[in-house]
Amino acid sequence: MPRIAEIPRDSMSNAQRTVFDEIAGGPRGGVRGPFLPLLNSPMLADKVQKLGQFVRYECSIPWKLRELAILVTAFHWKAQYEWFAHESEAIKAGLAQNIIDAIKVGIRPEFRDLAEEEVYDFCCELYSSKRVSERVYQNVVDRHGVAGATDLAGLLGHYNLIAITLNIFDVQVPDGKIPLAV
Repeated sequence: MPRIAEIPRDSMSNAQRTVFDEIAGGPRGGVRGPFLPLLNSPMLADKVQKLGQFVRYECSIPWKLRELAILVTAFHWKAQYEWFAHESEAIKAGLAQNIIDAIKVGIRPEFRDLAEEEVYDFCCELYSSKRVSERVYQNVVDRHGVAGATDLAGLLGHYNLIAITLNIFDVQVPDGKIPLAV
């Protein structure tokens, strides 16, 4: 059960309304998921949504690979809402269903695309060992440059914050669905 109620827009402070309107008017097209609890701290919500806009829509890592990294992060944290929100985005971005299905149950996918495998390895190694080996790091740098590796690190940091927020505040998937086994 969610730990906080959604704040009706007419009950929001000016700062909350400003951030709400910025999020709703941006590429997300609405305020949902982690932004519902984040609005309790409008300055934090504003910073998080701006970083999120960059890493989700503008960073140098291709869309399909960003969604792959987000799904690995959602699985790592068992962040139900994050998985729910990004599984369909991953499909739209061109990530194969068999890869999504494998990540969803914690099995290493069979990759045909080396770039996908490199991002998967980067994420999984980080989550399992809290570090990324020189080989795995270099594979990402060779393909995406140091800026790309930096963007990927920022994306992972952002989506870890999102997953943690979703889990702490028990943000529910619509219709009470639970897409990831816990």
